[in-house]
Amino acid sequence: MVNTPHCTEEKILEAAKKIFHRKGYDGTRMQEIADEAGINKALLHYYFRTKENLFNAVFQDAFKDIFSRLFLTVGSDDPLEEKLGKMINEYIGFLQKNSFIPGFILSEINQNPDKIIDVFHSVPVQPLFLYEKLRDSMRDARIENVDPRDLFINVLSMCIFPVVAKPLLKVIFNFSEKEYDEFIEKRKKELPEFIMNAITKK
Repeated sequence: MVNTPHCTEEKILEAAKKIFHRKGYDGTRMQEIADEAGINKALLHYYFRTKENLFNAVFQDAFKDIFSRLFLTVGSDDPLEEKLGKMINEYIGFLQKNSFIPGFILSEINQNPDKIIDVFHSVPVQPLFLYEKLRDSMRDARIENVDPRDLFINVLSMCIFPVVAKPLLKVIFNFSEKEYDEFIEKRKKELPEFIMNAITKK
């Protein structure tokens, strides 16, 4: 079977995602990505030229996927608690598969914020739409007068930290890999209830 340009590009993106996930942006070398994709380095450079271009492609592809999923979830007619459950499950799952992204964003926010802004603008589904849909879902007499922006940021923060801080949490709580995974799965189920308790009128 002959590889088409599209197939080769997809193979490179999948290989890059694996290496970036394993080693982070700074620790990744183009040769490692070429080896993982089963191609020579010259062909890798032909398609993407630089590591930065390749990372941007992986970054945009990943965010296009997660924001599209979140948009469908938040835009549904499900009750807010169900939406939160699906959002949290989708987002934590995304972070588990793309753990290199939060660290990269934090680094670029400090060093090159315009670059991150440009990348976000290139994603078809913008976070602002998610905020607006979430705001509409909160128009419920049972919900406290909570700023949807606060809720959105709180949900993202509570999802991000346990994934990004995995090495630290494993040391603090003496988690084995299996125990850490069980902790995250339990958190996915408990977070929606915790958030709803916080924003529901008593």
